Amino acid sequence: MIRFISRLFFILIVSQTLLFAQAPLPHQMTQQEQTLLQGVSFHQNRVTDPPTVPVRTMAEWEEVAYLVITWESNFSNILRQIVAAAVEECQVIITTQNQSSVANYLTANGIDLTKVTFMNENWDSIWIRDYAGNTVYSNDVGELALTDWIYNRPRPNDDDMPSAHASLLNLPIYITDSGTNDLVNTGGNFMTDGLGNAFASSLILDENEAGNPYGVSAKTEAQIDQIMNAYMGIDEYIKMDILPYDVIHHIDMHMKLLDEETLLVSEYPTGVADGPQIEENINYVLSNFQSPFGTPYKIERIPAPPSPSGNYPDTNGYYRTYTNAVFINKTVLVPTYRPEVDGPAIAQWEEMLPGYNIVGIDVDNSGENLIALLGAIHCITHTIGVDEPLWIVHQPVEESATSATVSIDATIKHISGIQGAKVYYREAGSGAFLTATMSPLGNDLWTADLVMPSVASQVEYYIESQANSGKVMSRPLVAPDGFWTIQVGALSAPDYVQGQISGAVPNPTHGTVQFRLSQIHEPVSVRVSNVLGQTLHRGVIEEGHGQYTMELNASWQGLLWVTFEGSFGQVHRQVIKL
Repeated sequence: MIRFISRLFFILIVSQTLLFAQAPLPHQMTQQEQTLLQGVSFHQNRVTDPPTVPVRTMAEWEEVAYLVITWESNFSNILRQIVAAAVEECQVIITTQNQSSVANYLTANGIDLTKVTFMNENWDSIWIRDYAGNTVYSNDVGELALTDWIYNRPRPNDDDMPSAHASLLNLPIYITDSGTNDLVNTGGNFMTDGLGNAFASSLILDENEAGNPYGVSAKTEAQIDQIMNAYMGIDEYIKMDILPYDVIHHIDMHMKLLDEETLLVSEYPTGVADGPQIEENINYVLSNFQSPFGTPYKIERIPAPPSPSGNYPDTNGYYRTYTNAVFINKTVLVPTYRPEVDGPAIAQWEEMLPGYNIVGIDVDNSGENLIALLGAIHCITHTIGVDEPLWIVHQPVEESATSATVSIDATIKHISGIQGAKVYYREAGSGAFLTATMSPLGNDLWTADLVMPSVASQVEYYIESQANSGKVMSRPLVAPDGFWTIQVGALSAPDYVQGQISGAVPNPTHGTVQFRLSQIHEPVSVRVSNVLGQTLHRGVIEEGHGQYTMELNASWQGLLWVTFEGSFGQVHRQVIKL
């Protein structure tokens, strides 16, 4: 009863404050909210255990059924543009207590409301990325559900929003707000590849440490990792140092996962603003973690624009970036600022994601200056995945020698099973795609072999699969308008193989080290030697295509050489054994 009174008292205070102020709440906590923080209970009167079966959190580029937003009238023009783009791709759920007004506004601006659902619920702020639920699937592609954390703001109506979405759509929801599972977290500080790997800033540790201002139980990093694994299926939770000039400390303001192995990060001039710390964080990731394919992460950089007068965050400029973008199926919404800096950024997005509809939305104008409140497009949108997804995971092949046989491998899953899969491919400029039927290898893995042209060229390809239910899906999602490209060149066998054996990770290592071998269709000999040239170990990899894990003997210390050998010659990789 005391908790309920405390919560009700706070709701009344915040509601009265908003009524008189008529100003949108910023992304960060206001001074008044900070004053009230200690008197607020962040535990809700709902208790849920974690899922009873393994779950997988959806990646943002997967197929979505709903875009969800909260309608803040101060940003009607921005929200209108978001809805206009989204209804071309999926259903839209708008939280508002002024349905007729919002509906009339959208209709007057030419937006068909057939795919729009209005949800009449109380709300506190526009920053729905941080407080809405995240999509999880049981056993990778099974039951759709939402997972909800405790929102790290004293905004109780926002914190209730995931349960309202779940009730509206009749979805199960798992809430981390009970006992030692009372996890505080925010969607803007969470990014996952859909394969159990996730990224965050170290804010997640600060929010849940001893003495935290939310009154939740103190947790070690290992305990936080366990909660994320139980509720969201996260196996590898990568946490990077916070940035000195990002007040929010949410990674979506400077980083974006484009696919399972590609990180897009904001770039600043040398030594400016958060540039040095971003580079330190990326080096930390590259030195200690691999993509889920067992290869180093690919890093794309996109310049962060200054203010019109040339100011960056370290000289009182707003935190303008192009990474705070949202996937909505075949469309990507990107924040924009002014034409002279937006053009190159949009062009880079189009180059990175061929076939996608890249839509820029101005968040930096005098009428609706969203960026001044420390957020952009990703911050004010969230998505809910489709029921029964057809899930395709594939590591694109980037290059090949001429006349080589290239294996196109993919993990493909659907709750009804997979009827079949094909690779569509063509030489660039040749017109129609040819097809190669993929064969099942077991454990949801499918493969097809393509023979590359005998002369230097480019081969374009995509994967399409049909489930037993009849559902059809392609990867990339935008195929055939977008596809992957293999650069076929007159590479010598040794030069080609150098790029096909990656690792070692982690390096230095205390014991286990991993390498990734790709497209080497023959047995490969492996030899470990020390700096004196003494051979410590010999072995054979029967098929040089896949991830290779090596356990280093406890007695081996210092600099080691791992040599891979076959008809292609030798490839040497250096390992430091601690």
